[in-house]
Amino acid sequence: MEGLLLEASIYLAAAVLVVPLAVRIGLGSVLGYLAAGILVGPVFGFAGADTADLQHFAEFGVVLMLFLIGLELEPKTLWDMRHRLLGLGGLQVLLTTIAIAAALVWLGLVWQVALTLGMILSLSSTAIVLQTLSEKSLMRTAGGRASFSVLLTQDIAVIPMLAFLPLLALPAILGPTADQFGITNGEVEEAAHGAESAAEPLLTLVEQLPNWAVTGLTLAIVAGIVLAGHFLSRPVFRFVHASRLPEMSTFISLLIVLGIAFLMMLVGLSPALGTFVAGVVLANSEFRHQIEADIKPFKGLLLGLFFMTVGIGIDTRTLFGQPVTILGLTIALIAVKAAILYLLALLFRLRNHDRWLFTLGLAQAGEFGFVLVSFARQQGILSIGHGQTTLLVISLSMLLTPALFIAYERLARRLRPRTPSQTPDEIDEKGRVLIAGIGRFGQVVNRLVRMSGLTTTVLDSDMATIETMRRFGVKGFFGDPSNPALLHAAGLMEAAILVVAVDDRDNANRIVRYARAERPDLHIVARARDRVHVYELYQAGANDIVRETFDSSIRAGRYVLENMGFTEYEAAKLSQTYFKVDRAAMRDLAELWVPGQPVHLNDAYVERAKQLDRDLETALIDELHETNPMAGEDVPAPYTETRAEEAEEDALADRPARGETA
Repeated sequence: MEGLLLEASIYLAAAVLVVPLAVRIGLGSVLGYLAAGILVGPVFGFAGADTADLQHFAEFGVVLMLFLIGLELEPKTLWDMRHRLLGLGGLQVLLTTIAIAAALVWLGLVWQVALTLGMILSLSSTAIVLQTLSEKSLMRTAGGRASFSVLLTQDIAVIPMLAFLPLLALPAILGPTADQFGITNGEVEEAAHGAESAAEPLLTLVEQLPNWAVTGLTLAIVAGIVLAGHFLSRPVFRFVHASRLPEMSTFISLLIVLGIAFLMMLVGLSPALGTFVAGVVLANSEFRHQIEADIKPFKGLLLGLFFMTVGIGIDTRTLFGQPVTILGLTIALIAVKAAILYLLALLFRLRNHDRWLFTLGLAQAGEFGFVLVSFARQQGILSIGHGQTTLLVISLSMLLTPALFIAYERLARRLRPRTPSQTPDEIDEKGRVLIAGIGRFGQVVNRLVRMSGLTTTVLDSDMATIETMRRFGVKGFFGDPSNPALLHAAGLMEAAILVVAVDDRDNANRIVRYARAERPDLHIVARARDRVHVYELYQAGANDIVRETFDSSIRAGRYVLENMGFTEYEAAKLSQTYFKVDRAAMRDLAELWVPGQPVHLNDAYVERAKQLDRDLETALIDELHETNPMAGEDVPAPYTETRAEEAEEDALADRPARGETA
């Protein structure tokens, strides 16, 4: 027990120290977990004898991940993916297997060993790729969906591979067991065998069944999963939730995943595939979000542990003994897989950045390779040397995956489609109001001003937006509003007011600064994204600065006041007072703001913000007394004393600390 606690503490400490650091420097959490595992295992030698069992346990992170992915996919969506599953995924597995097998035969291996290694290395890492795609919000891109299709096909392909491998057995190799090979620890395996004795009767029963009966049982289990998920999930979840015990929701969610995983393993199928099917079945359930919330913490913990065990399992002695060979084989594997993936991406017409995401994201070997290497060794297909080298190549390729994603991000930035250079429109009309930017903010300003009888000149750098406006009868001109020549052509020197409503904050600052330098008398109204942007625009020379969500937030607050017992008049007056006092405070704070310095590190700014908060609270209380002299000192008149005390306690519990103004 003491040893287990010590190992757990070491793993957790390594993860806590290394993973946040890796994320902060932009390497991602996956590489952080792998690095933590390398430190725990090969570098400092803290890994104990339980690492193999720990890896088997951590592999349930992949099972949970596929279950959660299934929850996001409706059956109709999965059916729509059938062409990618059979075409894109099937071709990837087939072509990669053939290419690697042919290369290994050319290098002198017998065809049975070459074909086995081709199948093993054709698989990619479901855990690393899907985790990285989710972290980087790439799952919904075309490249992400194509990658997921291939990964799902690979997981399905593991089943026929396990059935086919025994046919490739070589009697000359058959003999040494998995523990001699170094994959498992004999004592641990024996202890695990004893721990699993409760499942032995069921396993023995299935093994004794004829082949047709096993097939029938398999179909029955899959059908049972689908039918139970469709018809039984709602009444079962309602029954569990009726207990009003939050932990029961977690119990039932874990029961679904672990129970299905066991049933699939009982008949020799992939537990990840079974739980994925269950997730798809439950995707339309009203309890989907609750299940997802219950499972996610376990998925993150087990996946992190799995990545650490991959790092721990890297055999540094073999690597340092023949580094050129191992690294050469790893790079060759990535190159061969990348070439095939790129050709398939061209064949299935993926765009530039999606094509590279698909190519580089799937170019590594996968965690199912560890399982297949062990199985192939037990069947007498791979020798000890071939098995050890293969495991090392798989581990190193997985270790290099985050670097491949970093390479993709750099390529994507270069390949990002740019707006084709177009000649700006010739501006033949000039209005008294010049509006730079006609997005969701500028459109409202333009409609109000034009419908009030004033003339406007609208500039925007998005041709599609300009064309959409023209279809509705609103004339605008294409061109970059930050271009000084275009501003002058649009009537900068004649306009009475300039409205800066562009999305990009740097462009907005640039336009305001230039316009103020050219026209000191010009009235400039500018849109700001946040408080800091207000200060930037203030220093650039804007007269009126509007935070894009400020007015709508005040209106929402007014509705809250009205529904909490204030009269409409009281809520309106309080909202107006808040608007005036806060705007005045912004000008005050703008004088203390220091460009480039975070506001919470500016002592003068923080102190003044606290004082202004107190002034604002006083102003609101004074306004309330003026509008309703009969109101209590702290609460509005419609409240009873008891309700007021309860509301005050709730407000104090949820209220942010004063001074958090930015």
